[in-house]
Amino acid sequence: MNSTLLLCIFLCACINGRLADFDNLQDTCPTATTGEQTVFINGFPCKNPNSIVASDFKSSKLSIPGDTDNFLRSSLTLDTAEDFPGLNTLGLSIARTDLEVDGLMMPHSHPRASEMFFVSTGVVIAGFIDTQNKPFQKTLMPGEVFVFPQGLLHYCMNDGFEAAVVFSVFNSQKPGVVKIADAMFESHEDMMNKLVRKIKSVAAMEVNGIQNVTQPGF
Repeated sequence: MNSTLLLCIFLCACINGRLADFDNLQDTCPTATTGEQTVFINGFPCKNPNSIVASDFKSSKLSIPGDTDNFLRSSLTLDTAEDFPGLNTLGLSIARTDLEVDGLMMPHSHPRASEMFFVSTGVVIAGFIDTQNKPFQKTLMPGEVFVFPQGLLHYCMNDGFEAAVVFSVFNSQKPGVVKIADAMFESHEDMMNKLVRKIKSVAAMEVNGIQNVTQPGF
């Protein structure tokens, strides 16, 4: 009986240990700049502790607006340990989303991370779709936060009269991105227009007090 209990505890510990990025085994581990990669590890090599400096833990990458001069009028800037050394081994990455008026970020998912989505400026519709094809969507004002669960398709759209800026935090050093924007047999414009109509339809139901209704073909 005791051996069975110990085995169960051991297995649970192993499973829990695989649910997130590996914990850091030292105080800090800023990414070391390397040439051609010859050894592949789950993360990046650490700098020599004697060469770590305060600037390793600061990034200005997200202070620069992204380029929204494109069909979707949107831009995503991702900051990971590859560019921001201090993030290495912390299980974190961050991003900035810029949305012009009517700008849209097409449905996508992050297979290795959940996302905390914080609206800095503007009015943004944000939502995700669960495995039962049910949308969960809200209109967010500046200062409000929404959460996208790991692996689920999610999207956002500017619903205001000014450019919107959103900052996100991911609980993975490298969240990954899976996009559906290039679906076959349908033009980018047709897909975008259909999605905008569905998003606004769900937003209208929210205003009328109807929430989280399954929409066929969402």
